[in-house]
Amino acid sequence: MSRTDHDATATRAAAVRVYVGGVRPLPESGRLSGIYKQPVHGPLQLGAQGFEGDQQADLRVHGGPDKAVHLYPARHYARLAGQFPAAAAWLQPGSIGENLSTWQLDESQVRIGDVWRLGQALLQPCQPRNPCWKIDERYGCGGMAAFIAEQHIAGWYLRVLRPGLVEPADELQLIEPAAAPSLQQALQDWHAPRPEPGRLRELAAMPGIADNWRHKILQRIERLREQAAG
Repeated sequence: MSRTDHDATATRAAAVRVYVGGVRPLPESGRLSGIYKQPVHGPLQLGAQGFEGDQQADLRVHGGPDKAVHLYPARHYARLAGQFPAAAAWLQPGSIGENLSTWQLDESQVRIGDVWRLGQALLQPCQPRNPCWKIDERYGCGGMAAFIAEQHIAGWYLRVLRPGLVEPADELQLIEPAAAPSLQQALQDWHAPRPEPGRLRELAAMPGIADNWRHKILQRIERLREQAAG
């Protein structure tokens, strides 16, 4: 998609809620998790590693500059509640571990490499979230993490290009659209059973993509090459 096409279709501003939280044990295993977040009602500093006061339990797979902020589209909760009605009462914005929640954006309206402003800070989507088993335990519903991954409704991570203060009334504003496919299209290419290697190469070459995701894409391209040769 060209920059012009993106300019014509992108949502340029979205109201957001901010959530942060510490580390708490999960209800069954007792394993520590940072999935429990609380709404923020005052100004908060956003740095290169994320929001002030926000914590992650397993720093091998969570946190870091390319996972500084997680945004989860609020509209996905209705879909989850329909699929997992036993957990419907707990499927509320802020409950799946996100730092930012909005009703106005989803994966179809965001591109890897976009630059968004939130208060004084600048953020850039760089990779999708990879949902794990802790989601199932948090809601007491087996299969929820797998459903989220299969339906491409996991939200995305943003890196912080410029730290700054975020106020509760600040909107997420698109200030520099990327000339790239939507995250939804990128996920479809990435998860395709028989992907076109050329599409994957384009995906891996997107400016702003997280190194971790690029490495996984390049590994898959190599496996496809080996399968074709074999």
